Amino acid sequence: MVNEVNLSAVLSDFASTLATDFPIHAILDTLVERIVGVLPVTAAGVTLMSAGAAPHYVAASDEAALRYEKLQSELGEGPSTLAFELGEAISTPDLRKEVRFPRFTAAAVAAGLGAVFTFPLRHGDGRLGALDLYRSTTGPLRAHDMNAAQTLADVTTAYLLNARAREEARSTADRFRHLALHDDLTGLPNRMLVHERIEHAAQRARRSHANAAILFVDLDRFKQVNDVYGHAAGDELLVSVARRLSALVRPGDTLARVSGDEFVFLCEDLSSADDVEVLAHRLHGAFSAPFDLTTAEVPVSASIGMAFAGPGEEISKRLVAEADFAMYQAKRRRSGARRILDLREDVKLGDVGTLERDLRTALANENLQVAYQPIVDSRDGAVVGVEALLRWTHPQRGPVAPMSMVEVAEQSSLIRDIGAWVLSRSCRDRSRWMQAHPGARLDVAVNVSARQLMGADFTATVAKALVATGMEPSALVLEVTESIFIEDTDRAMAVLDELKSLGVRLALDDFGTGYSSLGYLRRLPIDIVKIDRSFIADIGHAAQGGAIVAAVTALAHTLGLTVVAEGVESRRQRDDVRAIGCELAQGYFYARPMSADAIGVHLDAAGGGPVHLPAPPSATAG
Repeated sequence: MVNEVNLSAVLSDFASTLATDFPIHAILDTLVERIVGVLPVTAAGVTLMSAGAAPHYVAASDEAALRYEKLQSELGEGPSTLAFELGEAISTPDLRKEVRFPRFTAAAVAAGLGAVFTFPLRHGDGRLGALDLYRSTTGPLRAHDMNAAQTLADVTTAYLLNARAREEARSTADRFRHLALHDDLTGLPNRMLVHERIEHAAQRARRSHANAAILFVDLDRFKQVNDVYGHAAGDELLVSVARRLSALVRPGDTLARVSGDEFVFLCEDLSSADDVEVLAHRLHGAFSAPFDLTTAEVPVSASIGMAFAGPGEEISKRLVAEADFAMYQAKRRRSGARRILDLREDVKLGDVGTLERDLRTALANENLQVAYQPIVDSRDGAVVGVEALLRWTHPQRGPVAPMSMVEVAEQSSLIRDIGAWVLSRSCRDRSRWMQAHPGARLDVAVNVSARQLMGADFTATVAKALVATGMEPSALVLEVTESIFIEDTDRAMAVLDELKSLGVRLALDDFGTGYSSLGYLRRLPIDIVKIDRSFIADIGHAAQGGAIVAAVTALAHTLGLTVVAEGVESRRQRDDVRAIGCELAQGYFYARPMSADAIGVHLDAAGGGPVHLPAPPSATAG
């Protein structure tokens, strides 16, 4: 009879593996071995099955069990097949008298098998396979042993279902990672993957002391192609351009599409800046012939900006910003021009080389600005919050691209000081709005960089801003991305818990563009998920666009999280995210970022009621 203590130990040990990633064969092999120790049998095996497919062996306690499991699979008959078909236990206490599977019976008896007891692996109305218990002697199992065996079979089913769910989740995460790192239209790497490879290039170059460059390619008058031939032709052109440029990629280099009509080359192991000019000349050659599209033959030129860096310590994401700036300088000269910046020689950079110094001065003199983009209730369009966005207008070069500004700040300690300033300014602005409109509902979302969050006193900085402005903590939403976990996961989790203890809310920004987003949704103490604009942009264009947004929204709601759809730019996208169930949304369809005073004007106009904004003229109807 079954040993109750041993059975309890087996069940406890097996249950502890349900949350692990142990190989399924190893776990099941251990299970069948343990079964032999707690039940009056001499061997045990597990076979998986599915309707219309041949059974396949999964685990066996010894060579004899393996032989019997394989025999059933080869013959296509036996107690495991019958138990699977009927969904009930099959008891054969004397195999010599069994007539239901004669070929297996004859072979098994000849091999020395006396009895077999088989239990289906059941889940609801379905089955996964069967657990076989073998004895070399004849005789029945007691009712208690039969019940214990079925319990073990049910536990086996639970593990198999759990393992299948883990595999599906892993596969889904892999698909999300590929989508997050590649452009859906062209299949090329996207901006995030380029940045990742720049970091890898920097690590390699520190060892090899090699040089690297970024070439930023922007198609000239691409909008005219869309206007004249339609967006389908524009997409076809982008695919054709990607195909031509891909032919120029050297082994080890990276070509990416970083936005609409902008492509980036990351070129490594260059010997001098002259190599960059050679590459640029080849790029221009790619545009010498027109592109033969379905509807027309279209000639296209491109403007190219190049940033060349010295050995590894000078390679960073700043290369992309500088090449982007060089491209705009080239475009201002004429279509099809090119410009190179050598990052080894600050004298060539002029105002670009002094950007960090000027940014530091702007911060000290409070010459930075904060713009606010409304966040609305997707059901009725009422404004429920705003996202604070840093802006800077340089006295000589004019408005500085936020990406360039942030990347320069990330290279120094400035990001922490600037982040603290934005936080304080945003809380002060909200306090001013609420003093004038005490009954209004208006949350403020502030982006937090990984370096800022991991600072020694970030929680204290947040607490100080709340106290200084009298702002209720729940009205402050701090937006973080998965990048906070790259260096120190434990430290990041500790800081997030500290922030939650203050009463502020946390949002996971740019969801879907990181490495393990599905896992982070469950692990992080977050309240809000912001679906990245790249997935919203796919709605109506890519088959999987709406499906991904719907899947993420459903998963977030299952975990009790609020969903924000970012980058809503058309009525079609507005209608779709609302139908999917995203509670909140933001994007140009609703409003562009605006000044704090403009927010105040809209609050005044609402007279204490909900704020509804007219869609800006650029919001598309499609």
